[in-house]
This record gives sequence, structure tokens and C-alpha cells, in this order.
Amino acid sequence: MKAVAIEAFGPPEGLAVIDLPVPAPAAGQVLIASEAIGVGGVDAVIRRGVLASYGFQEGHIPGSEVAGTVTAVGDGVDTSWVGRRVWAATGLGGGYVEQAVAAVEEILPLPADLSAADAVTLGSSGAVAHFALAHVHFAPGESVLVRGAAGSIGIMAVQLAARGGAGALAVTTSSAGRGDRLRELGATHVLDRSGAGGEDAPAGYDVIIDIVAGADMPAFFARLRPNGRMVAVGVVAGPPPADFGMAMVAAFQKSLTFATFSTDTVPGAERRAVRAEQFAAAARGELHAVVHELLPLEQAVLAHRKMDAGEVFGRIVLTP
Repeated sequence: MKAVAIEAFGPPEGLAVIDLPVPAPAAGQVLIASEAIGVGGVDAVIRRGVLASYGFQEGHIPGSEVAGTVTAVGDGVDTSWVGRRVWAATGLGGGYVEQAVAAVEEILPLPADLSAADAVTLGSSGAVAHFALAHVHFAPGESVLVRGAAGSIGIMAVQLAARGGAGALAVTTSSAGRGDRLRELGATHVLDRSGAGGEDAPAGYDVIIDIVAGADMPAFFARLRPNGRMVAVGVVAGPPPADFGMAMVAAFQKSLTFATFSTDTVPGAERRAVRAEQFAAAARGELHAVVHELLPLEQAVLAHRKMDAGEVFGRIVLTP
């Protein structure tokens, strides 16, 4: 089968199409013939080598979610899964393949009216956005800023905050055109990447959802209102400065809170329940998956070039 591996950390050209034997599912696993593979920001971070100290090595196959049809099951797995369309989490790798393996606990049946491409656009990002908002105790009427809202996590955070009754919902993005699209999804104010602009935008926010991190993250503590909470759910611009917490200390009397968030800390049953509800809502047209483009698996390099260039609104999906 065809797969895409990171042969050299760095720019997208380090990705290469390789041939691998079709894997056999181990006990507790299923084998999935992939119809759609989500291309996420974490894939790009891993590809650049930023997380090499966490054990990622060259030769790693990126990709954390796929959707397709179960073709085989390992020992201990109900054979009724065979032939069913599912979404699956593959962890922090193993998704850029024609046939993927996943633990049966990490698969979810798809509604008949939900496409595989929409599933891999919503599956991880929707859960991250949902639980991140819960993590910072977002309440109806509070003001929210989504930093880096044009990606799949940001788009879901905008929709969920709007559905949750945000009093004001601002976004940072790179262009007026993207801002218009985010307004259609529920944003009320559009700021530039630095957080400037936005006619009548609030001077401060109760909640900031940050997907970007990077060198500019500390400046956004000044955007928090007293008792404001910021949660970082991604590092697509790299980690923040080592001394980023000094910005909070400088505003000590505002009682600010900062947290990181990963769905790894959420029990599996809760993740599955939220994803099932979101898939059903998307199938009903109540949530919108924004697929930027469908590309063949062999064009993973192009997909990553587009991400690095900031061209993507939503998610690129690879199709074997």
C-alpha cells in the first residue's frame, strides 16, 4: 500500500511517498480502508522536527485521523464492524496511509449523511474546541476571542462559542475575506493577527482560545479582562517564549488564568459521546465542516506547502 513518511525533518519536501505492506490488525484493533485523511496542524509541527525531543523520529508516518470502511478486525473485536463506515483516531501518527489500523476504542460509526471528508474535518477539531471551552468554564454571555480562527479547530471553536451564547465573539485572521467567512459561522468581530482592528471590538475578553502560541502569545494576556482565562490548544507558530508567564505576573491584580489543553486528558467515553453528537449535528446541517481542498495522498507535500504558506481555510483532506 502507499503511505507518506517524514524522510527528513524540515520543509514539506521532506515528506515522501513510500510502499508498505498492508498491516494486519492486532488484538483490539481494526483495519480501515481509508477514504479520507485529515491533515492537521500537529502534522506540520511534527514534520518540522519541533517535537523531535518527544520521541518523533525521521521515518514517522504523520496523520491522526482517518475515515473509511472497516475491512478486518483483530482478536477480541466484534466482527460486525467489518463493512461499516467509521471515523478513527490513529494517535499522533499512522494516518497518511491507504489502509490504517486503529484501536477499536478509537473508532466511531458515521451517520449515513456525513461524508468521510467532513468526518476528518470535524472529528478531532470539534472535540478539542468543545472540551477547551469547557476547560476554561466558558459561560453564556461571556466574550470570547479565538486566536488563529481560520483552521479547523478555530472554525469549530467559533461555531461552538456562538451556539453557546457568547456575548461577543472575536477572531484573529489574516484577511478580510477570511473574516467574512468567519462572520458567517458566528464571529461578531474580526481582528488582524496582532489582535488589532475590529470596529467596536471589546477592549478585553473573558476567554481566549489560542491555537497559534508562538512569540506573540504573551501580548494577548493584555486582552484578557479581570478573571479572564486563556487556553492554548495548539502551537502552530511554535512554542511561546520561555518567560511568557511574566506577562501574567505583570498583571497580577487581574487574577488571570492560563492553561494548556489536550483531549488526551478526557476520558474516552466522553470524547466518543461528544464526537457522536457533533457528527449527528453536522449531518443535520447544524454544524459546518469546512473542507479547504481534497488532494490525493501522493500530494501530501503540496498540502503541507499550502499549510505553511497560510493558504488553508478549514482543513485539507487527503484521499487515497
